[in-house]
Amino acid sequence: MSDDALATWCLIRQEVDWSSAAEVDLTPVHPAVDGLAAWFNGPVRLRNADRADRLLAAMTESRAAAACGEPLTPALLANWQKLVLGVEEVHLRRSDAYAKGGRERYGLTPHTWQDFAAYLRQSADPSLPLPARAARAYLDIAFFHPYSDGNARLALLVLAHVLDREGIRLDEVEPLQTTRYADDPDGALDLAALITILIHTTHNRSTTQCERNPAGADR
Repeated sequence: MSDDALATWCLIRQEVDWSSAAEVDLTPVHPAVDGLAAWFNGPVRLRNADRADRLLAAMTESRAAAACGEPLTPALLANWQKLVLGVEEVHLRRSDAYAKGGRERYGLTPHTWQDFAAYLRQSADPSLPLPARAARAYLDIAFFHPYSDGNARLALLVLAHVLDREGIRLDEVEPLQTTRYADDPDGALDLAALITILIHTTHNRSTTQCERNPAGADR
C-alpha cells in the first residue's frame, strides 16, 4: 500500500461498488429524538461546552443549507468549519497532513483541491443510493483531511447534510464514531450499510412514537 493514504483512498473510492449499497425510502424521516443535536449536547458537551456550542451553530448553518438544497462545495464547508473551530478564517491545508498518531499521511498534489471539489459535487448524484453518497462524502472529508483541525467533526456534519437534503435525520449518531481506514473498501460499504440501518431504525422508532402519541406528533 502507498504511504499516501489520500492517494490510496482515491483508488479505493473508484473500486468500491457504491451502487451495491441498499436503497432507502426517501420519505422524509422526522426522528422522535434529534440524534445529531443530542450527540453535541450530550457526550460532546460533557467534554467541552464551548465545542458543543460551536458544533450546534455549524449544525444550524448546515441544516439551513440543506433546506435550500445547497450542494456541498469547499466554500460552504469553510463557513461551517469557521464555526466548528471558532475562528474567523480557515484555509485548506498547504502541506501533507497526518492522523492516527502519525500512522496515516494525507498527501498534497497540484490537483488535490480540484479533485476534492469534484468529489463533493458527487454527493448529490441521484444515481447512487443515498447511504452510499453519505458514506462516501464522510470518507472524502476524513481522507482529504482538508483542514489542520476538526476534520472528524466536519465529516459528521457533511454526512448529516447529505441526508438532510433528502429530508432525513437520524435519531442516533454514536455508532458512526468509529475509526475508518483509507485502504478498506469493505469498510466503506460497511459504513453505507450502517447508515442504512440507522435510517431504518430511526424511521421505525419515529413511526412507533407517533402511533403511541398521535396528538404529540401534531404539535
